[in-house]
Amino acid sequence: MPKIIKDGQVIDDNWQLLELSEESELSDAEVPVGQWIVPLQLWLAQRDKLKARSDIGVQISIDDDIEVLADDYDSLPLLAFDFPAFMDGRGFSAAFLIRDRFAFKGELRASGAFIRDQLCYLQRCGFNAFALSAEDLEAAKDSLSDLQEAYQASADKAPLFRRRG
Repeated sequence: MPKIIKDGQVIDDNWQLLELSEESELSDAEVPVGQWIVPLQLWLAQRDKLKARSDIGVQISIDDDIEVLADDYDSLPLLAFDFPAFMDGRGFSAAFLIRDRFAFKGELRASGAFIRDQLCYLQRCGFNAFALSAEDLEAAKDSLSDLQEAYQASADKAPLFRRRG
């Protein structure tokens, strides 16, 4: 079973990513029983049917509009944000908005092309789970505490000047 870092611990990953072929009709696609992460387009095509299940997460890509899930954030247990390239920072901003503006309380997972050095920053933006490929997860987990103090506000802390005195 694959493993991920979630809430600072290395755990088994019980979620599976549902990959659809390009020929798949979104309205006819079947989502099997179990914990599945489905593409946003499938969620939107079958929203009413999938919203009744508590074992469905949504995969968000960098180009997706996070506003389309505004009415769904309170019912989703997991959002998996796919980073297509190491140099693309749009996912950091999207994560902060998902946590701050939409008050998402579930698992916010980073997957794709990010590196261990970014874990602490991803966490500050609101991610609490990380699917790294071919990494020593125990060592990577330690990078979550690389920054002991931060001046700026983040998804989990007020700015330093508000925390003093």
